[in-house]
Amino acid sequence: MNGTAGTIGLTLVLIVLIIFVLVVLVKSVRIIPQARAGVVERLGKYQRTLNPGLTILIPFVDRLLPLLDLREQVVSFPPQPVITEDNLVVSIDTVVYFQVTDPRAATYEIANYIQAVEQLTTTTLRNVVGGLNLEEALTSRDQINGQLRGVLDEATGRWGIRVGRVELKAIDPPHSIQDSMEKQMRAERDRRAAILTAEGTKQSQILTAEGQRQAAILAAEGDAKAAILRADGEAQAIHKVFDAIHKGNPTQKLLAYQYLQTLPKLADGSANKLWIIPSEVGEALKGIGNVLGTTTPDSPSDGPEAVTRT
Repeated sequence: MNGTAGTIGLTLVLIVLIIFVLVVLVKSVRIIPQARAGVVERLGKYQRTLNPGLTILIPFVDRLLPLLDLREQVVSFPPQPVITEDNLVVSIDTVVYFQVTDPRAATYEIANYIQAVEQLTTTTLRNVVGGLNLEEALTSRDQINGQLRGVLDEATGRWGIRVGRVELKAIDPPHSIQDSMEKQMRAERDRRAAILTAEGTKQSQILTAEGQRQAAILAAEGDAKAAILRADGEAQAIHKVFDAIHKGNPTQKLLAYQYLQTLPKLADGSANKLWIIPSEVGEALKGIGNVLGTTTPDSPSDGPEAVTRT
């Protein structure tokens, strides 16, 4: 009985020793992931900062604090009411991009760096936007972002944090101002549409007038060329007739007869009120009279005679 009890007791002691060794090993060996950092305290005092990889701690003496993320973090803060210079309350959403650069400072210099960044962003935003009117606040986002980043980066540097970017997600003015802005934008769009329509009408009228002018010029040139061609044709016809008459050696009787046939054509037309009879017609009539055995009054030989037909 005593031997059995001793064996059982020895077994329990071995089990306890094995469990103790396992606990010590678990507490002694730490693996730090990539882009993480750990702060080690020895007997409650800062001892060192652990980098990614395998490390050994002294059990029950060293304490590893929660790991810190060294990657760039993005934090979106809820909308904050901000009063502009012209006493309008606007709601502004902000996004901050920051990164922990000093794990020791981020652990011991500030209790909660995310909350601190949020409060500092809100305060700085009110200071910056408070010096701008609504129109400047809506159109100067890059300027506001630059000022916020400069102030935040300077203030958070001693906390072991680097602020990379600050962006304004949205700037929402009051609803009454939004309605006025929409009406103004609608009026501006209508004005631009009217200007474009007027410009289009103007260009259309200019092109139409230019086309009509070119058409009139072309028509006038065509009429001029046609008149020239008709005149040339008539001149050639007269020249051919004149040549034919003179080549045929006509007598005075034949010429007088041709003159008599031409006179009705000269008087043809309702607009003819006055027509000219050359002096040669008088000579022709005299010849005809001699032929017929009658006498006609002498016609002047030095100029045309005017006969009026009513």
